[in-house]
Amino acid sequence: MLITGGTGSFGKRLTETLLKHHAPRKLVIFSRDELKQFEMAQHFPFARHPQVRFFIGDVRDRDRLTRALEGIDVVVHAAALKQVPTAEYNPFECIKTNVLGAENLVEASLAAGVRHVVALSTDKAAAPINLYGATKLCSDKLFIAANNIRGNHDIRFSVVRYGNVMGSRGSVIPFFLDRRKTGTLPITDPRMTRFNITLDEGVKMVIDAATTALGGEIFVPKIPSYRITDVAEAIGPDCAKPVVGIRAGEKIHEEMVTETDALQTIATAHQYVIVPMPHLRDQAEVMAEYCQHHAGAPVPEGFSFNSGRNTDWLNVPQIRALIRQHVDASFDLA
Repeated sequence: MLITGGTGSFGKRLTETLLKHHAPRKLVIFSRDELKQFEMAQHFPFARHPQVRFFIGDVRDRDRLTRALEGIDVVVHAAALKQVPTAEYNPFECIKTNVLGAENLVEASLAAGVRHVVALSTDKAAAPINLYGATKLCSDKLFIAANNIRGNHDIRFSVVRYGNVMGSRGSVIPFFLDRRKTGTLPITDPRMTRFNITLDEGVKMVIDAATTALGGEIFVPKIPSYRITDVAEAIGPDCAKPVVGIRAGEKIHEEMVTETDALQTIATAHQYVIVPMPHLRDQAEVMAEYCQHHAGAPVPEGFSFNSGRNTDWLNVPQIRALIRQHVDASFDLA
């Protein structure tokens, strides 16, 4: 297996999970930051984990990707520029990594004989209003369409789309935990809601996608929402909470399955699966095939999966418990 962007929060947890439970023959960490690779190598030293390799490279460099993919069966694509304000200010750089990098990975995977590619997406790719979301929508489209050009290659491309990862770098919970000592937690908009998923849940979902995808699916987990005001209350109940306004490109609520997506979406016990639109086959036939394979059924007409209209919500005590379990075991209101 190869993980692009493998030194990030997700890549490190996926590496830990694979080494503990799945015994990979070879595991390549592909990223462009030598310091993060050095630091990660201290946690997974060669003496204990000889199957782990660290490759310096950038998804913008197709030749380097092709070389790194030699002998690789499965790719998890986690590399991306992800900060909304950064993408708005540096659009060309975001496009080079998130869109052209995705194209490079598709081409390199086909050339190298990879069997499965799972790309990480974001709730911001559904009905995007910011550049980051738009680039990830383009990336999703590239990976889904790659199944149409695989020819005789035995390869499947799929996408996993989920919401905010609890405790990930740059997200609201670590930000609030850090700001709590100042006595002020800035609220962008009191109406704001977000989906929430833990790192372990995200890792499990990607592993499942790599083993069950027919090809062309966008997998969306059934996960709870939280209100930004409840997160602030959970972390700093005595803090001032001034409303500072949303940043450029932010939504009040996020969406992972739109009403338009719903026309080709099936629901299973634990997730939604957006089925690819066929070019040479009947849509009903394709939906039936994917329903049978994933043991699901089409969602009702007019369905959407929106963080503000979710039926599953985290309350303040649950948020506090999740912070202790997944972000900071020492978290205490005292």
